[in-house]
Amino acid sequence: MVLVLVLYYSRTGSTAALARQVARGIASVAGADSRLRTVPPVSPDTQASQPAIPGDGPPYATLDDLRECDGLALGSPTRFGSMAAPLKWFLDSTGEIWLDGTLAGKPAGVFTSTSTLHGGQETTLVSMMLPLLHHGMLVTGLPYTLQALTDTRSGGSPYGPSHVASPDAGQVLTEHEKLLAQALGRRLAEAAIGLAPRRKALS
Repeated sequence: MVLVLVLYYSRTGSTAALARQVARGIASVAGADSRLRTVPPVSPDTQASQPAIPGDGPPYATLDDLRECDGLALGSPTRFGSMAAPLKWFLDSTGEIWLDGTLAGKPAGVFTSTSTLHGGQETTLVSMMLPLLHHGMLVTGLPYTLQALTDTRSGGSPYGPSHVASPDAGQVLTEHEKLLAQALGRRLAEAAIGLAPRRKALS
């Protein structure tokens, strides 16, 4: 059984809704399971001021979650065309596992949400890919063989699933957004299963 980590930060719940659909796609693949994890918000206060366990939702991620996963889906709302600071702060703390190549050769994908259609979805997705590439991960997107990618009039791009959290939509995903998020989950699960024998042989 391969494990795909779905790691995200969500402020209003839109990115969390996408994360659940990614996890649903992972679960649809025989031999794969998902693990949902989030990160705490950051502020001028120190990290120690945050509770060790969030009041609701999934637990906070640790480096062990990254060590134990066979694949990674990374999600964040956009902040001025880039990933949110809490997720960047967590990624900045992963130097230890970068040094030993823990994530090298594992498949990864990204997802995001914005409040407007042109609010920086694609640049945010690319910004999340950069640290994954530095870790040596095999980044996958969404191919145009997925009809929902052509048909969507809301979120979704070849770089990864997305959601437009407009005042009307809020946290409610469109059917195309759900399908694309699930497709990313399936692709990551299938890639993790396919790569597992090779990674085991190299370890």
